[in-house]
Amino acid sequence: MSIAYIFPGQGSQTIGMGRDLADNFDAAREVFEEADDALGFALSKMCFEGSAANLQLTENTQPALLTVSVAALRAARSEGLPAPQMVAGHSLGEYSALVCAGAIEFQTAVRLVRQRGRYMQEAVPEGVGAMAAVLGADAETVAAACREAEQMEAGKSEVCAPANINSATQIVIAGHAAAVERATLTLREQAAQQGTRIKTIRLPVSAPFHCSLMLPAQARLEKDLHETDFADLQTPLINNVAARVVRTGDEARAGLIEQVSASVRWYESMMELGTQGFRKFVEIGAGKVLSGLVKQIVTGAACYQVETAASLAATLKGLETQQAENGDAA
Repeated sequence: MSIAYIFPGQGSQTIGMGRDLADNFDAAREVFEEADDALGFALSKMCFEGSAANLQLTENTQPALLTVSVAALRAARSEGLPAPQMVAGHSLGEYSALVCAGAIEFQTAVRLVRQRGRYMQEAVPEGVGAMAAVLGADAETVAAACREAEQMEAGKSEVCAPANINSATQIVIAGHAAAVERATLTLREQAAQQGTRIKTIRLPVSAPFHCSLMLPAQARLEKDLHETDFADLQTPLINNVAARVVRTGDEARAGLIEQVSASVRWYESMMELGTQGFRKFVEIGAGKVLSGLVKQIVTGAACYQVETAASLAATLKGLETQQAENGDAA
């Protein structure tokens, strides 16, 4: 049974996430204890019963989501979830995928992403940058609008670029706030002229991720990553930056460095998994966003989730039923 595990990134966080897992599985509870010890504060309490404002801070969001994903992973494996043949993670989720693949220890990863979140937050003053989701336009149309939006009067320019290419028609852009606004206005005007439907949504984020404004954060994180040992992967990864298979620790580290300021090529990554024959996907961690995207991208994809004890039980039952129906060829 060929299965790909996929791990969510920032945006999937909610107060209470992971608590059901910790209440029901020793393996999950131990992960939260490890995170609390590694970070020196009660991240578990922040996830289970903290304030939304604190959880939304990027330096808190990133270790919290990683911890929930690894808690879900360990609970699932302890209950017999079949091992994956490939892993992938959306942005921050690539760290969860690399923990799963054995490239990096969890406590090391949780400290790294705490720093990653802080560096990304500090790279751009609040209010200077922005991100917006564009629904209904293809990548070429969005990229052209971004290039036009970068140009200002008197030869000056600002940053505006595709940040997350989530599906064929769902793309997030990032950059200077004014440039992002110009790009979304251009796209809406084009849609009105052409009689097409394009929707743009300003995202409630504190920094413009995955664009060149993040280069200062990338430089700071690169030093940390080069001081971190990465093992070769026990399970291959499709990485964000190149949407290709990664098997060595050095490749994994390089991808994590580049992804800070580069686009998340999720659409191409899932297309690659589909090309390699994957049709079973298990989303491990908070939310179901990635499952929805995979169903848009990979024809015939069957998606399962591990977020709570109930969803884990449903996933195990669903995979068992599907294997029985399809036989050993599943």
